[in-house]
Amino acid sequence: MAISSATKRIVYIIIALVVLLVILGVVAGAAGWIGGGDRGVAVETAPAETRTITQVVTASGKVQPEVEVVISPDVSGEIIQLTIREGDPVQEGDLLARIKPDFYAAQVEQAEAGVMQSKATEAQRRADMLNAKAELQRQQDLYEKEAISKSAYEQAQTQYEVAKAAHEAAQYAVQSAEAQLRERRENLSKTAIYAPMTGTVSKLDVEAGERVVGTGQMQGTEMMRIARLDQMELEIDVNENDVVNVAVGDTAAIEVDAYPEQAFEGVVTEIANSARVSAQGTQEQVTNFPVKIRILDAHNVDARRQAAGQNAPALAEEVPPPDTPYPNFRPGMSGTVDIFTRTVVDVVAVPIQAVTVRDFNQVQPGTGEDDGEADATEDASSDEATEEAPRGPMTEDLRKVVFLVSEDDLARMVEVETGISDDTHIQVKRGLDGGESVIIGPYRAVSRTLSPGDAVEVDNERFRPGGNTVADAQP
Repeated sequence: MAISSATKRIVYIIIALVVLLVILGVVAGAAGWIGGGDRGVAVETAPAETRTITQVVTASGKVQPEVEVVISPDVSGEIIQLTIREGDPVQEGDLLARIKPDFYAAQVEQAEAGVMQSKATEAQRRADMLNAKAELQRQQDLYEKEAISKSAYEQAQTQYEVAKAAHEAAQYAVQSAEAQLRERRENLSKTAIYAPMTGTVSKLDVEAGERVVGTGQMQGTEMMRIARLDQMELEIDVNENDVVNVAVGDTAAIEVDAYPEQAFEGVVTEIANSARVSAQGTQEQVTNFPVKIRILDAHNVDARRQAAGQNAPALAEEVPPPDTPYPNFRPGMSGTVDIFTRTVVDVVAVPIQAVTVRDFNQVQPGTGEDDGEADATEDASSDEATEEAPRGPMTEDLRKVVFLVSEDDLARMVEVETGISDDTHIQVKRGLDGGESVIIGPYRAVSRTLSPGDAVEVDNERFRPGGNTVADAQP
């Protein structure tokens, strides 16, 4: 009995070990630890297809009026009258504010008195000149009759010249006094500030009773701004790498944060020649160029009617439907702009993630078993590159490539020349004819580990949303 029990225990142990080995084998096979050496790298592919690509430059900025005038006083003083409030519509020539004129009125009176005094002095000098002239004539007659000496005649002549010069100086003094009077009167008139154009008071920074500084010798106080709100635009900051692709007249799609459910059409109207540099001299330095985008869709209908006239009839297209009211843009609203800079039609394109960079000094193309025409092209280009730039251990020969799946499930590297791109695809100018199966994932394989001639296994189902792609797609 003892031998039979020991035998049974040994049998049970052997059976348990066999079951455990079977389970481990199944798990290892499913995970690819064993039996998967010939399956190759699991990859995701997409076809190189013919499509239309539109290059887009995206930037954000602020809504602002196309025309906005900053109003500052020309003279300093206390505001004694303010006839408008922020948001009020104004017509050209309307009185906006008045500065206390007492000081400038006193200056005008002083200048008027100065003019009168100068004119009186001029009259006196004119009389002196006429008297000296008459005296000179008498002395000349006597000199011609040899009744007086030459020195007496010359003295009379000198006195006349002095009197004549004094009269001219008095005339100039009158002109100076009159010019000063005009300046004082102009300063007095500038105490009343009028609207330079028809528009809306978009900003008001002062109140009645405040003192303001004029712009005569310094920057002056900004009192208010008048804007044409019937035509708005966005000013965006475009990076220096993208601004070279933008041109005046390019169309754009505009999204304003205040109207998230609506999209608006726009057009590029102005590109700055000078950059705005932030964090200059640091590692965070950013260079942007301001670009202005005009909003083409109907907006700010009330401001447009006010600009046309208070009693002007509304145009049919300006009457908003009850369920889709026209937007009312205000200066300072945030928005995002997509500028459509360039479009190519019917070109070969691949997903952006398919294009990567390889060092041709370290990885040679065409090492797979596929000896097709593409490999021959790659070898020729490699030979030309070798002749032009000798390779060395310390040099790099970086080129853009894509990986294709050959008929025998091997990775084949093809050098490509790319063009413009959109959000998902990039144009391939040279290297592909269209219809090829291009490897687009996982990211680590395409960008780092995949080499020409590696065995691959196309498993697009695995990389679809919901598939087990986390581990493979991580960079």
